[in-house]
Amino acid sequence: MTLDVPEALSRLAQRLGGAGARLAEAGRLSGGASMETWAFAIEGAGQREDLILRRRSAPFDPENARSISLATEAALIRATGARGAPVPQVRHVCDDADGLGEAYVMGRVGGETLGKRIVSDPRFDAVRGALARQCGEVLAQIHATPPPPGLALKTVDGAGELDRYEEVYRSVGAGRPVLELAFQYLRRHVPDPVEPTLLHGDFRNGNLMFDPQKGLVAVLDWELSHIGDPAEDMGWICTNSWRFGRPDRPVGGFGDYADLLAGYAAGGGRPVELARVRFWQMLGSLRWGVMCLTMYKSWANGTERSVERPMIGRRVSETEADLVVLLEQGL
Repeated sequence: MTLDVPEALSRLAQRLGGAGARLAEAGRLSGGASMETWAFAIEGAGQREDLILRRRSAPFDPENARSISLATEAALIRATGARGAPVPQVRHVCDDADGLGEAYVMGRVGGETLGKRIVSDPRFDAVRGALARQCGEVLAQIHATPPPPGLALKTVDGAGELDRYEEVYRSVGAGRPVLELAFQYLRRHVPDPVEPTLLHGDFRNGNLMFDPQKGLVAVLDWELSHIGDPAEDMGWICTNSWRFGRPDRPVGGFGDYADLLAGYAAGGGRPVELARVRFWQMLGSLRWGVMCLTMYKSWANGTERSVERPMIGRRVSETEADLVVLLEQGL
């Protein structure tokens, strides 16, 4: 039976807002195969509170999942927020009494998340030059956060990621010379291990919220958090797929490497070499290319019927172009 989320939120309103509180509005913002996001508001005692519900709509399998549980996600948001990172306030982690399944509620933050607007909208002209440094400072805060005890977080390193994505690539059965060359090159340049830290795991333009006056105001979408090399987060935001048409600005389409690294150092982060960031940037392009291939294959073999799958699959050629440039430049 399909869950009536607004009805459940009506019951939750009194738990969050106290006696007399009511649900003022509710609407679904997005939702994939297993995750939903709802915007809602509660009113009570002359006060209004705008909130976001993040809810899993399919069972979570920790053995097969790359993502983390929503309770773990909420705990990490609270922990990094306590270290000063800009994150939404977690208001409530749902339990069985709420009838919403695996879910949590957070405060709504005002700002823009669409990457294309961040890199091109004139509203952001005044702050755009400071965004890369802000990202570095915030990453230093995240990486300095000790994970709360008892959380099940995977540990990832460069060699392991190459193994994982090459296995996926081989299973697809595609012969792509540029991807083959990238695997070989990266295997020869895996950086030496460093002390692992907490990583956001998907730190990129599109998962960050920006304000035209303040700059970076919230880090969102923590479901891929794990333990690993700090340069992984830095390389991912530099991957060309997340620059939204501004390849000349390697950090998110709005800034330069030097500003990202300077912000990281200013925030107390340990020194990170640019070559290490570029290794993870190249690996980012490679793994996104492999992901695009798998999306196309899932459509071609009939597993998925959504037209979105082959459309994303076409982007493998973009990642190959990125990799050719990176291979020519070297680390």
